[in-house]
Amino acid sequence: MSFHIHLVSDSTGETIEALTRACLVQYEGVEITKHNWNLVRSPRLLQTVLEGIQNNYGLVLYTFVDESQRTMLENFCLAHNIPCISVLRPVLRGMSAFFGQDPAHKPGQQHMLDSDYFARIDAMDFALAQDDGNGEERLQEADVIILGVSRTSKTPTCIYLAGRGVRAANIPFIPGHTMPDLLKLEKPLIVGLTKDADSLIAIRRNRLLLLKEERGTDYIDPEIVRAEVLEARRFFARLGCQVIDVSRRSIEETSAEILMLLARKNEKSEGAKL
Repeated sequence: MSFHIHLVSDSTGETIEALTRACLVQYEGVEITKHNWNLVRSPRLLQTVLEGIQNNYGLVLYTFVDESQRTMLENFCLAHNIPCISVLRPVLRGMSAFFGQDPAHKPGQQHMLDSDYFARIDAMDFALAQDDGNGEERLQEADVIILGVSRTSKTPTCIYLAGRGVRAANIPFIPGHTMPDLLKLEKPLIVGLTKDADSLIAIRRNRLLLLKEERGTDYIDPEIVRAEVLEARRFFARLGCQVIDVSRRSIEETSAEILMLLARKNEKSEGAKL
C-alpha cells in the first residue's frame, strides 16, 4: 500500500524527519511518499502547505510552536478530515508541568548561533584536520581518538561525533607502521573499531570497484585481512583501550556508544577532582 505523509515544520525539519524515519522502519511493506514543508513561518507559506496537503491526502505531522500557525493547520485538517499530529506538544506539556513555566514558542531555537553551535563548527574543523592520522601534534586536544584498520568507518564516525560537538581524531592501524605514543595522552578517550574479516573484505572490494582502482590483492586477501584484524585487536589490548565491533552497527549506533563511554570517562574525571 502507498501513503502520503506531510512533514510540516517552522524550522529546518531535522527533528520531525528523524522522528518519522525512526517510526517508519517499524512498518514493513508500506510505501511512503514524503512531502517536506520546512521553514513555514508565515500565513502565506502555510497556505501553500495546505494546498499541497489537500492535493495529496495523507497523515500530517508538524512541529509548529507558533500558536496561530498551529491553530490554522489543525482547523484545516479537522475541516477536511485529515489526520494531524503535533509531535512536540506532548513533550512541551510534560516539560512545562515539570519546570513550572511555559515554553518560549520561538521556532528554530535549537539552531541559534550560540556557544554550542560554534563548538560543533570547531569540532568539525578538528575532525577534518585530524583525519586519517594527520595532525599528530594536536592529538592531546581531542576528546576522542578512533583507531582501526582500513574501512571500519573511522572518518564518518568522527564527522558524526563532530556534529555533536565532540572533537574526534582518527588514526589508521596499518600493520608494520609505527603508531603515535598514545599512552602518554591523558585527555582523549581512545577507542578501537574492529570488524569481522568477511564483511571487511566485501566493503574493501566494493570500494576498489567504485574507485576503479587496481590495488594489490593484499588489501582484500582473506588470510592477510584476518591477520590484519587480529593484529589490530592485539594492539588495542596492549593499549588497554575500549573496543567496538562495528560489523553490524550503523555509524549512529557506534557514535552513540562512544558518546556513552565519553560521558562515563568525564564523570569519573569530575569525581576524581572532588
